[in-house]
Amino acid sequence: MNFDFNLILSSLPQIAAGLGITLKLMAYSTAIGLVLAVLILLMRISGRWYLAWPAMGYIYFLRGTPILVQIFIIYHGLPQLDFVRESVLWPVLREPFGCCVVALSLNSSAYISEILRGGVLGVDKGVNEAARALGLSAPQRFIYVVTPIAVRLALPAYSNEFISMMKATALASTVTLLDITGVARTIVSNTFAPFEIFIAAALIYLAMAWVFQVGFGKLEDYLGKYMKRGASA
Repeated sequence: MNFDFNLILSSLPQIAAGLGITLKLMAYSTAIGLVLAVLILLMRISGRWYLAWPAMGYIYFLRGTPILVQIFIIYHGLPQLDFVRESVLWPVLREPFGCCVVALSLNSSAYISEILRGGVLGVDKGVNEAARALGLSAPQRFIYVVTPIAVRLALPAYSNEFISMMKATALASTVTLLDITGVARTIVSNTFAPFEIFIAAALIYLAMAWVFQVGFGKLEDYLGKYMKRGASA
């Protein structure tokens, strides 16, 4: 077997053509997933069983099943249902991109909600009690006192989930989307050189992961300095 370094270099620009789809999947999925995660978090910590139990079931199902299975259920399964094809969601679910966004958003929301819950539970009870002593209402304490601290505590775990989401977008290629992995698979079918092509794809993912890690690291440093300035003010 001959290893062709030139093929890796020449295929990098071609594979990078799928970068736009990958970034769009990440942007939509993380944004929608974050909104859903906040809603699930509020249900989970509401103290009302009829809200907390459905939230726990939602989290358990999405964290307990493979995301590839979830993509297949949404892409292959939901279109078989008449009421889905007749619903307002059909314009989204009839396209592979929409199905992947839905699956990735739901999956990430389950993980992110638990990350955020860990941040909320990590806030010292004394801080909450001090805010109560100042006369702040429960919503005010949660928004202005608990949330900034919880976000800072949850950010390292969230950054890991964000990068996991980036890697999970590769599964979109299984439903014909030409993201980075999808383009790589197309090139492999033409060159019959999977080793070199997938190494090239891995290099692009590694570069993306490095950029995101550096970005989150700088954000963590900024929030840490900001909170110190607020504490000393």
